[in-house]
Amino acid sequence: MESQQIEVRTGSTAVVHDLTRDAEKFLAGCGGGDGLLHVWVPHATAGLAIIETGAGSDDDLLRAIDDQLPRDGRWRHQHGTSGHGRDHVLPAFLPPYATVPVLGGQLMLGTWQSICLVDTNIDNPVRRVRFSLLPG
Repeated sequence: MESQQIEVRTGSTAVVHDLTRDAEKFLAGCGGGDGLLHVWVPHATAGLAIIETGAGSDDDLLRAIDDQLPRDGRWRHQHGTSGHGRDHVLPAFLPPYATVPVLGGQLMLGTWQSICLVDTNIDNPVRRVRFSLLPG
């Protein structure tokens, strides 16, 4: 199995960060085979989504998260900025993992699909992401 960890600077605002080019770069160094790309975010307050970006869907996703998981004082988990407890609930809705088929070294994503890190935790500006290729 090939595996690599990268750091992603997400800053101090909620973001949907496209990881697709990073995944393609990782795969380019793996020899062009077939298998499954597994993407893992080892954080308790971030998740992954496969969505269209650049046409407003990324902003729509952040708005939907705010609607469903408001950043307010209702959360029992109370450290950090106000409403940070909702960041700890996020991975139950957007899991910290994704798996994508790889054929001939290429991601088998749909035309408009991207692999995205979703980070609503404004207290932690740097995230780690692990790419692993499970050969097939």
